[in-house]
Amino acid sequence: MKYLMDANTYIEAKNKYYGMDFCPGYWDWLIDQFALGNVASIDFVGKELEKGNDKLREWCRSHRDHFIQSNDLDTQAEYHEVVNFVMSGKYNPGNRDGFLEGADPWLIAKSKSTGAVLVTHEARKAPADTKKVKIPNICDALGVQCISTFELLRTLEARFKNDK
Repeated sequence: MKYLMDANTYIEAKNKYYGMDFCPGYWDWLIDQFALGNVASIDFVGKELEKGNDKLREWCRSHRDHFIQSNDLDTQAEYHEVVNFVMSGKYNPGNRDGFLEGADPWLIAKSKSTGAVLVTHEARKAPADTKKVKIPNICDALGVQCISTFELLRTLEARFKNDK
C-alpha cells in the first residue's frame, strides 16, 4: 500500500463533502484505488468504523479486505517505538492514554513499517501546543510522511464525474 487512511478520513467524507448519498463516486474511487494497491487502512481502523450504526459501517463490512492486518512483527516493533515516543512526551495524560488505546499508534506503526504515507484530517500543532497527541506531530517526529485527504486526491488525480 502506498497510502494508509485514518478513521477520520472516512468519517469526515461520509458526514460532509463526500456523503454516500450524493457522492458515490468517491466511495467507488476508494474501491478502485484499493484494487490498484494505492489506498488501504488497517484492521484497527476498520473495527473503529464498524462500531458506528450507519452506512459507513455497512460499507466497511462490505469491504473488510481494505483494512489490512497490522499484527506483523515489523509493525509491532514500530508500534513499540510509537508508544515509547508518546510516553516520553509531555502530553496530557488523558489524551495520551486515549490515543494509545485507539487505532492511531497502530496506523502510524504500519505506515512506518511499510513506507506508506499516512492520510489524516488531523492538523499539526505548534511545539508549544503539543499537550494533545496529534498524528501529524508523531509522524513528523518518527519520519512518517503524513498528508490530508485532499492532498491524496490531488496526488492520485481523482476525478468524480456525473454520468447523467
